[in-house]
Amino acid sequence: MFDFWQRALFFPFLVLVGSLLLWGIFDALSAALFFGTAILLRLIAQLRQLAALEYWSMSSETSSVPDASGLWEEVFTRLNKMMRKQREAREKHAAALQQIEQATSALPEGVAILDDADHIEWCNPLAELHFGLDAARDVGQQITYLARQPEFVQYLSMANYTEPLILRGTRQDDLVLSIKVVPYGVNKKLLISRDITHLERIETMRRDFVANVSHELRTPLTVVNGFVETLQDMPNLDNDMSRRALLLMSEQTKRMEGLVDDLLTLSRLENSLNTLVEETVDVPALLQTLHLEGQSLSAGKHVLKLEMDCAAKLQGNTGELRSAFGNLVSNAVRYTPQGGDIVMHWHKLEDGQTAFSVSDSGIGIAPEHIPRLTERFYRVDRSRSRETGGTGLGLAIVKHIASRHQAHLNVVSEEGKGSTFSIVFPAKRVLL
Repeated sequence: MFDFWQRALFFPFLVLVGSLLLWGIFDALSAALFFGTAILLRLIAQLRQLAALEYWSMSSETSSVPDASGLWEEVFTRLNKMMRKQREAREKHAAALQQIEQATSALPEGVAILDDADHIEWCNPLAELHFGLDAARDVGQQITYLARQPEFVQYLSMANYTEPLILRGTRQDDLVLSIKVVPYGVNKKLLISRDITHLERIETMRRDFVANVSHELRTPLTVVNGFVETLQDMPNLDNDMSRRALLLMSEQTKRMEGLVDDLLTLSRLENSLNTLVEETVDVPALLQTLHLEGQSLSAGKHVLKLEMDCAAKLQGNTGELRSAFGNLVSNAVRYTPQGGDIVMHWHKLEDGQTAFSVSDSGIGIAPEHIPRLTERFYRVDRSRSRETGGTGLGLAIVKHIASRHQAHLNVVSEEGKGSTFSIVFPAKRVLL
């Protein structure tokens, strides 16, 4: 800093000394004229350097550094170094950005960046294809103006993106997308779309196969069961082995009939064309009926209680809700040891939601099994499940019915202390 001021004041100091010498030799006017002329020339030189600096700052990418001397030479040199470093950094950033864009363009998913108002900031080619966008034209547009499916608009407005959205019939009628939103940064959203049309077709084929096979099995099972019942009623059947064999055949055919019925129920629930037929469901009356059926199924082996803290009804399908509630009650009866307690509970939650819960004092479930309970044929204890006569599809049916009613299934359990299964319904389905 000292060197700077020393060099900056050297010229004014020389001019001042020269002026004083002229004053001593000649007169004050000569000294003043010399001093003023020298300072004016110095000022003009500085203005020329400033003009060169301004010109160079506006065209520094193409023009070379202006010629200068003294302090201005150092200023131009340092500025040139700064500009070169900035240009190199910008080129590196541009190259990195280009690599990122190339990488995202090669992704098998569509990717779009949205701001807090769902305006498009950037998208890759697959996102353009999935949503019918044009990156050059639609950047800055709100994506819901271009993709107007009601379910997509509703999904974007949600604060919870834990579950992906399956969107059918976007720009192409046969295109099925799995859409996921990932919030990041400050009010930014990453919209990720994946084409699952092929997987959806495979899943449709699987559902159709299961439904067709289950339907075809119904007739032979009915015939076999009819003949078994006829043989059991024959008066001249004295052989104990024959009677035992016919009894086992009857039990297994009935079990297979139950399995076929559950498979057909699942296929019907999974069918996207099978829309929910809604009505007013009198839940208290339905639970009274299920309470009696539960007592009949228990045959006095359990203490089955019904508690209703509210008389709310639901907007939904009576048959499906009866099936879901009945599955929870029958599961509690099957897996609760003799003498245990089972409580059916219909109550209202603080946020306006309602819940149907079934609590038991049964064997309980280990934590590692709970996330998989609603999978088809998943059994915590396979030997015990077969002994109780379950098909392994009951909770899968409950989950699908709950989803069709915008409800969700909660499971709370502890080994040796029993379980509580609850279906929680949103406030919009509650009828007071």
